[in-house]
Amino acid sequence: MSRSLRRGALAATAIVFSIAALSACGAGNDAQTLGVRPDNAAVTVDDVKIQNALVITQPEPGAAGPAVVAATVFNNGRAPQTVESITLPGTTATVKLKAKEGAGPIVVPAGGSVVIGGQGNASATIENGHEAAKNGDAQKVVFKLSKTGDVALSAFVVPASSYFKDFGPAELPKPPATATTPPATPSGTATPSSTATATATAGH
Repeated sequence: MSRSLRRGALAATAIVFSIAALSACGAGNDAQTLGVRPDNAAVTVDDVKIQNALVITQPEPGAAGPAVVAATVFNNGRAPQTVESITLPGTTATVKLKAKEGAGPIVVPAGGSVVIGGQGNASATIENGHEAAKNGDAQKVVFKLSKTGDVALSAFVVPASSYFKDFGPAELPKPPATATTPPATPSGTATPSSTATATATAGH
């Protein structure tokens, strides 16, 4: 593994611990867990801060299926903002957003935050993720907020394994179906149907 990839892996590991802590306790901007600020994983534009951004792919390399964007979005303004879209420039990926409640847009309350990714949180699913992102890369991700506009940063791309398995795609590839072959009848052994036929014939 190259030095740059090792640095990326270590930084991404630190990120996921921070996300997990935020998801569990709903920590705010002053939480100690937010002291982790790895390169290319956090950005602030006006009242909006995006931190701990990751693109998480399928657990098996090259597996078909969706990927997800995981991040924490802070709103230090006095009015709520809506995450209108998340895009991955340079790819044809489509990102489907879903609020924590399952209906309506992802709203970041004034003076609050929203965790995207992980069970029980809002989600951002990359429909064709296996084609859009490669593990080990740093992928540019753009969050479009209703008032702030575009907020861009580079997110590490990691598989949904080890520390990241609880934040990865909810939909995993199904194992291939295996055809079942009925057991062969040994040669010379009468089947129940043939035995019944022979008995009926002998009776006449």
